[in-house]
Amino acid sequence: MATTLESGAEPVAAAAAKPAYSRAYLGWLLGLLVTIYASSFLDRVIISTVGPAIISDLRISDTLFGLLSGPAFAVFYVVLGIPIARIAERRSRINIISICIALWSLMTALCGLASSYLPLLIFRMGVGVGEGGCSPAAHSLLSDHYPPRRRATALAIYFAGVPFGIMVGAILGGWLATAFNWRVAFLVLGLPGVLLAVLAKLTLREPPRGHVEGKAPPADAPSLGAVVKKLATNPTVVLLVCGLVSANFGGSAMAAFTQTYLVRAFHLSLAAVGLLYGLVIGTAGVFGMTMGGVIADIAGKKDIRWYAWAPAFGCAMGFPIYLAAFTQHTALASIGFIFLGYLVVTFYFAPTFAVVQNLVEPRMRATASSLLFLAINMMGQALGPVVIGLISDVIARGDFTLGNYRALCPPHPHAPAQIVAACAHASSYGLQHSILIMCGCYLLGAAFYLLASRTLKRDLQLKDA
Repeated sequence: MATTLESGAEPVAAAAAKPAYSRAYLGWLLGLLVTIYASSFLDRVIISTVGPAIISDLRISDTLFGLLSGPAFAVFYVVLGIPIARIAERRSRINIISICIALWSLMTALCGLASSYLPLLIFRMGVGVGEGGCSPAAHSLLSDHYPPRRRATALAIYFAGVPFGIMVGAILGGWLATAFNWRVAFLVLGLPGVLLAVLAKLTLREPPRGHVEGKAPPADAPSLGAVVKKLATNPTVVLLVCGLVSANFGGSAMAAFTQTYLVRAFHLSLAAVGLLYGLVIGTAGVFGMTMGGVIADIAGKKDIRWYAWAPAFGCAMGFPIYLAAFTQHTALASIGFIFLGYLVVTFYFAPTFAVVQNLVEPRMRATASSLLFLAINMMGQALGPVVIGLISDVIARGDFTLGNYRALCPPHPHAPAQIVAACAHASSYGLQHSILIMCGCYLLGAAFYLLASRTLKRDLQLKDA
């Protein structure tokens, strides 16, 4: 099938003439996109894995670290994500994906060269710029290869790249930070992503848009305003986005500090925490995200409302499990409950994005995904880590009784033992209770998903009419 990737133009084949993609190619496409998405989260999770070392080395507060792991990344992720998605509606999605991978990989490696807080903050912004353009283009690409009834499963497999990337990043990042230092972890884990950019450019093909549904899309992409109106005036989409944002706000906040909590509460090394956390999140997330999509697709054949019920169930179950996870007295018990919690709360990812992809037209799909990422990253990735860091610092200051918490903690290398012990207790106590507060976000998410189930069937029928 001829394409014009060099110029960045669209394939000229008619949408009705469905290209014959082999199973081998579809498997390669999905596998490579999963690996690329895993690479993005590998680069994203390093900051959380080596967080305790950065906080100690640069002597920064939980609030400043929350800013580093949250807004520094997320603001640029979402600000440039929409313009890049608009380009993806018109030009080669393969080119866009390849460029974005190369950019975020190089920026991650540069984080390892940062000598102080400010350059590290700037390089984290660069990581956000690169990652902002990849997923919307990938979602659109997958939706042009998989029909609506298989789309949630395909997206679920794609989203499984998240826990896989977290697993690899946490394990290798923790080991590299312990064996060498946190800067080496950024360098070693950042650079290999450039190879993925080359593979995507050389081996993937641009399909005609909308061909999998057997319909030709408009000659040009609808305006951004038209896409926003399409989503904002659909009750199901609004409720699904509210559920997505609520769950992701709590999840992003907790993810930014869970490894730091395990270090503080149980005095584990970065390598031990990286190994335990990586294996738990990787295993639970792959199963949870895949199960969420598969359950929605299979059960949805009998009742389409399962695309909202599956996420609601996962969020509701995750709330008490996470409360148990962060009130345990041993690391093993805490990790065990974190495994169970992450297994169920990840049900919401694939069904939510699949429904939105099914409700919009082919040339709206990249933009629709970028708008969803705008919502979850501004509210979740940007605000979540900062809010939990602020709450942690406030609670820790109240627990610390030996003077000015901000001035004395983290303690200097030669600080008195009494100060060291008091700082350790206050920081652990503050972080634990801030995480417990964030668990409530999953209950709110479950409520929104249940409300969405009441309008889901009607809105999908109206779209297909």
